[in-house]
Amino acid sequence: MNQPLVEVLRYNKWANLLLFDACRALSEEQLDTRAPGTSGTVRQLLLHVAGGQQTFVLRTAGRQHEGELTRWSAWPGFDVLVEVATRSSDELIAIAQGIEASAEVDLPWQSKTFRFPKSFFLVHAIEHGVEHRTEIKVALASMGIETPDLDGWHWAEAMGYGREVRP
Repeated sequence: MNQPLVEVLRYNKWANLLLFDACRALSEEQLDTRAPGTSGTVRQLLLHVAGGQQTFVLRTAGRQHEGELTRWSAWPGFDVLVEVATRSSDELIAIAQGIEASAEVDLPWQSKTFRFPKSFFLVHAIEHGVEHRTEIKVALASMGIETPDLDGWHWAEAMGYGREVRP
């Protein structure tokens, strides 16, 4: 088990769910807003974050493109989206808990096969989440909507870390 990687994936889950929850109150118009410099509308980015995690889970097993959500998927609603994000986050955490340092996976792509360290897909899942959560926060801020603070200090507080040990 790679405990530090597990911990980062736990943060990833917390940050996703906090941001998804903050977006529940958005109107249809706000969900369809695309801020300058971002790669999609808020709705597309939410779908992409959740679906991306589904893809990373599959890629750790040498698979992909098996019906995962994409930015162009039909909007399933927040309840389904949160369920997908939660389940795929839990699967990524479980993969990190069981991963061996030398584990590799072969991934077919366009009639060729490429070999990757399995851990690469976990690292990519983390980076992918940070990048697209930032885009969503930029879009919300451009509409004048206060965004949740996803800083590590807030996560530490939510997890009960940083207890005072000396007065």
